[in-house]
Amino acid sequence: MITQKIQETLNAQIQAELNSAHMYLAMSAYCESRTFKGFGHWLRVQFQEETGHAEKFINHLLTRGGHVVFRRIDAPPSEFGTMLQVFEHVLAHEREVTQFVHGLHDVALAEKDVATQVFLQWFITEQVEEEASVAELVEKLRMVGDKGGALLYLDKEAGKREKG
Repeated sequence: MITQKIQETLNAQIQAELNSAHMYLAMSAYCESRTFKGFGHWLRVQFQEETGHAEKFINHLLTRGGHVVFRRIDAPPSEFGTMLQVFEHVLAHEREVTQFVHGLHDVALAEKDVATQVFLQWFITEQVEEEASVAELVEKLRMVGDKGGALLYLDKEAGKREKG
């Protein structure tokens, strides 16, 4: 049986994952509306990953006998600035997610919930990969600036991202 504290924490994470998905979908639409279809695709894949993460948390909670409580999803902004600013926002957000996942792990340790600790290991590894991937893209965007063929090349490369 899952503790009330773990259940509340996992439900908060489900909301966070769905909020993230909503934000990435908004970012995708923003990029695509500015003819950056590749960056839009990259962000749409990110949207799909976040909904998949929410499903993993839902399944874990249900498998452990918990109760899923869906909360309100925040409306994301509709403007995100330059492509560099978009992905700087993504990086900052992924760093926040990493801290939240680490906090979840701390709760699981405190509650002596070994099953949830093991479950969270996948997310801890995933966040390392997420941050590294986005940080690399941010650095490349910083190198090329906001205009020119190099930005269009990065857009094309981002469009090759496969679903994870």
